[in-house]
Parts: sequence; structure tokens; C-alpha cells
Amino acid sequence: MEYLIGIACQDFVIVAADTTNASGIVVVQNAQDKMYKLSDQLVMAASGEAGDTVQFAEFIEKNIQLYKMRNGYELSPSGAANFTRRNLAEYLRSRTHYLVNLLLAGYDKHTGPELYFMDYLATMAKVPYAAHGYGSFFTLSILDRYYRPDMTEEDAVALLEQCRLEIQKRFIVNLPSFKVRLVNKDGVHNLPDISSKGYIKLS
Repeated sequence: MEYLIGIACQDFVIVAADTTNASGIVVVQNAQDKMYKLSDQLVMAASGEAGDTVQFAEFIEKNIQLYKMRNGYELSPSGAANFTRRNLAEYLRSRTHYLVNLLLAGYDKHTGPELYFMDYLATMAKVPYAAHGYGSFFTLSILDRYYRPDMTEEDAVALLEQCRLEIQKRFIVNLPSFKVRLVNKDGVHNLPDISSKGYIKLS
């Protein structure tokens, strides 16, 4: 019932995740942040089983920070994605597998913005846009139709808003708000939340 979405353009990657924390049929809170800042230019959004997402995401976050401390430089988005996928695959073949779906977004000074899609079966792909959750059934067609690699930040935010409106209209589950982060050559930036109360405007 959770929803993650990512869009990679020429100069940036934008990622959004719903803020609903539910247990069974009960909504526990509507202000959960499902994104983790892995490094200065790398962010990961996670959805899935509540305990699994936090434990696995924090494990990846701390190990990527440890890598920087030991080596004096950060992992590239590609390196971080492959490290994450390898750990997910190893745990999948153990008794303590993690039921998590991930979007990993980052900016590499050589290759530019990158977005990686991973699911709980350790499938990984570098993609221009992606979505996780039942909400993706309603929004992937919108992304197919309106995505352009040369979109501006305002265009990408407008596309996110279009996806939110479609979910609000079609999806039986209430997802009232989304956290949004943008990654570019200057780092990770928090954008105003998307919600049914109003439309995001970049300052």
C-alpha cells in the first residue's frame, strides 16, 4: 500500500515517498520519512515491512558512511547501488531476508544523475523513472506519456503532482502527503511536501 516514485533528468533526480505508516488496517501516523540520506549526493527511499525497511536502510546507510571514513571518498551511485543489491541478494538466500523495495537516487560528477530500481528479490535496474507499490499501477502510464529527459525542476514537480492527483482519484487507499527530495551536483535538497492541501512551488 506504500508508494515510492523517482524521476531522473539531465541535471537532477527527484524522489518522493508517501508519509503514511500503517499497521494492518490502522494508520499509525501520517508523517513518516521513508527516505535516507546515504551521502552528500545520494538518497534512498525504502518501502516494505516496517521493521525490515528501517533495519536494512540503516545498515546500508552506516556501511556507506564507514566506506567513506576508511577510504576518504564516497561511493558513486553505481557503487552504492551494487553494494546494496549484493547485500539484499545475500540476505534473500539466508533465514533473515528483508522484504524491502528501494529507489536509490544520486549524482555522479562523471556520469550525472542516476536512478536505480531495486525490489525485495534483489532485482536491480538503472532507469529514467520508476515507482514502487500499488500506486505504480496508476502512475507508470503517466510517466510513460509525459516523461522527458530534458525536464526542468518545475516540470518534474508538476509531473509528480499529476501522479499524486491520479493516485488520489483512483487508489482506494488514502495517501495524503509525500516527502520530496531532489539530488543534483550541489547535493541533496528537501522540497516542500506534496499534499492534497496544496501544490508544490519551488522557491
